[in-house]
Order: sequence, then structure tokens, then C-alpha cells
Amino acid sequence: MRGAAYYSDMSSPRPPHPLHLLSLLLLVLVPLFIVGEIAEDLFEKQRFAFETPLMQTVHAHTTPALLHLSVFLHHLGGPVVMGGVFVLIPVVLWLLRQRHLALFSLVGLGGAVVLNGLMKLFFHRARPELWPRVVVENGPSFPSGHSMFAAALMTVLTVLAWRTPWRWPMLVFGVLYTLTMCSSRLVLGVHYPTDVLAGVLAGLAWIYGVYRLLGGREGYHSATPLPAGLSTEYPVGHDVR
Repeated sequence: MRGAAYYSDMSSPRPPHPLHLLSLLLLVLVPLFIVGEIAEDLFEKQRFAFETPLMQTVHAHTTPALLHLSVFLHHLGGPVVMGGVFVLIPVVLWLLRQRHLALFSLVGLGGAVVLNGLMKLFFHRARPELWPRVVVENGPSFPSGHSMFAAALMTVLTVLAWRTPWRWPMLVFGVLYTLTMCSSRLVLGVHYPTDVLAGVLAGLAWIYGVYRLLGGREGYHSATPLPAGLSTEYPVGHDVR
């Protein structure tokens, strides 16, 4: 009877949880709507009047320490370091026999790179030229790759940590890291504010969309348990909303 009940549950999908629908609205649909609005204006060659004054204000208040930090983040969030991190995470998860999570991180992070490249090629927005740059950036400006990859990476890490005691520290760290990376792009003058905003929202929406398409938290239930040192605070079958 217990087995029959189990297969009955498997054959009768649960209706979407209201919190899941809300999360799709806030983390996928709303971000994509904002990105779409920005992209439409760019496609029609419209300018955003607030961008140049905002960037000039940021530049006027930039200190040497802030400039050095921004240069460090420029290299940290660049293709060499991020490329290695984006490969390392799925490999480690695969070696830990967390196949579902490895697939999620591979599709999420790899797809973010492809999506960013396609958007840059399509819109081909020129970078701002408001003051002499201290770093070299020659590619298209929209959307910001550093900002998009920061948001994508931090969203992946937050999802991976969500069923562990590290979920709230990871969430706070992820928000602070992403905001700092975004600010550094304005300090360096290599992106417009809308480039940064679109990068963050596109990275967030893409990763969370992939997460839901691959089954969300329910997909974790079939994964092999983590090693003892990485054990979660909740039973494998416990669905944390």
C-alpha cells in the first residue's frame, strides 16, 4: 500500500506552489520585462538622459582607493578568472556525484556566457567615452558581462547553499558582491548604468529560469547525498519553501 501511494503521488503532479509562482514573477518575468524595455529603447537608438550626469557624478567622487578596488574587480570578474570558476563548479559537483546540481550549474553558467555574447552582438552598443580609462575594454557595452556573470554566479551559489546553514550568509554576500561589481563598472567608466542593470537582471532571470526548468528543488531529491562535511540541515525529502 505504501508503494502504491508513492507511485500515485508520482503520477499526480502537485499544483504549483503560490510561492513558486511569486518567485517566477519577481525573479524571471519582472527582470525580463525591465531588460526588454531597456533593449527596446536601445534598438530604437534612444538615449537615457540620466546616464551621463550620473556617471560624471560617480567619477567626480571616485577616490584612489575606490579606483584600485574597481581595477581589482575588473580582473577578478574577467574571462580568465570567471571562466575557470564557471568550469570548476560543475566539475566539483559532478565529482561529488551531485549530477542534477552539476547540470544546473553547467547549463546556467555556460548559458549566461552564451546569452551575454549574443546580446552584445545583437545590440552592439558603443562603450561610454567620458574620461580616459585605466583599463582596456574593446567589446560592445550592452549588457555588462562583469555584472551579468556576477549575478549569475551569485545566484547559482545561493541556490546551491539554500538547503544548508549557509543560505543567508551566501545571499547577503551575493548581493553585496554583485552590487560592488556593478558599481566598479561605473567607476571605471566602461559601462552605462543601463548596461549594468540589464546585465544583473538578465543573469538573475536566466539562472532562476534554468533552475525552475530543470525541476527546481524537487530535482534535488533524487541527487546522491552530500559527503558528511557538506551535509544539509534538512532531510533530503524536506521541501524548504
